[in-house]
Amino acid sequence: MKLTKLNIITKNEKYPIIIGSNLTSNISKILKLNSIDFKKCLLVIDKNIPKKFISNIKRSLKKKELNTLFFNASEKNKNLNSVNKILEILLTKNFTRNDCLISLGGGITGDVSGFAASLFKRGLKFVNIPTTLLAQVDSSIGGKTGVNSRHGKNLIGSFYQPSLVLSDTQFLKSLSKRQIICGYGEVLKHSLIDNKKFFYFLDKNLQEILNLSSPFIEKAIYQSCKIKKKIVEKDEKEIGLRKVLNFGHTFGHAYEACLGYSYKLNHGEAVILGMKTALNFSLSKNILSKSEHNLIINHIDNSDLSFSIKKYFSINDLNKILSFMIKDKKNNSAKINLVLLKKIGKPIFNKHYSKKNLSLFLRKFLIN
Repeated sequence: MKLTKLNIITKNEKYPIIIGSNLTSNISKILKLNSIDFKKCLLVIDKNIPKKFISNIKRSLKKKELNTLFFNASEKNKNLNSVNKILEILLTKNFTRNDCLISLGGGITGDVSGFAASLFKRGLKFVNIPTTLLAQVDSSIGGKTGVNSRHGKNLIGSFYQPSLVLSDTQFLKSLSKRQIICGYGEVLKHSLIDNKKFFYFLDKNLQEILNLSSPFIEKAIYQSCKIKKKIVEKDEKEIGLRKVLNFGHTFGHAYEACLGYSYKLNHGEAVILGMKTALNFSLSKNILSKSEHNLIINHIDNSDLSFSIKKYFSINDLNKILSFMIKDKKNNSAKINLVLLKKIGKPIFNKHYSKKNLSLFLRKFLIN
């Protein structure tokens, strides 16, 4: 069992992220080594998880009192009803704050489970086992939990750090190419906002990473987690610096919401499309140079991430997109707050633009 460990240390919490292969078969041992003890456990499991992984985990936890809830993970089910189902089981089975909730699935499963864990008796132990590349490099790190509403994405939630994050690369082999590309978008984002050297590593080894070849995929996950760790430790509650992690997300979340969180555009694809929009906007405002813009866009175009806003939206969707951007939780005025890129490794945040300014910009891409 070869593993790599990163410790996240925030103002109030300290917990490990463990990265490796075939870790879930040894979950009981890993929990013990990290001083996580409990009698009862609720497993919230994405319905798409292969049965062999579930069997391995249950076998390893056979000495615990296990309860299981299978969750149909989708943006439409990322809501308060799903949270209530989890809470009802915890209450009916008389869980205590010393017991544990374990999430087994992608970012949606982790967000819903983490939010429920934060609410139950004001917090019980929470272990996150992210099973998608997107969740392993992004949503499982940093303690953001939450659900969607008809008003927008992730507008109801809390900051609640897990006791442990277990990233087993074995799960990635069960993913589709679309899901891998979706997760790679966040890996790319981390390189763009923090580390040009990491960007060049990705550019050089792109196909090996997308094919999940060792040691390239493990290094990409580790470096990506390391970047997010550094940012989260400096700004746990997203007061300042942590906002840079939203690069591409203000546009991306609006695209998702505009399509009603449908399978036409998943979260990772929306973020990639959002990053492309943010890069084009950075160029249009003379914030980003043409050479760096082209370097990034060429990388995206060479990695099957080449989505076009015109593919999903028409000029008739413009006002709807803008209305969701205005409702974004990062805004605190009538203007829209964006994260833009000055150069690779140098993001800028708290850049505010009017609805009219963004309307004129987006209009060009929706008409041409």
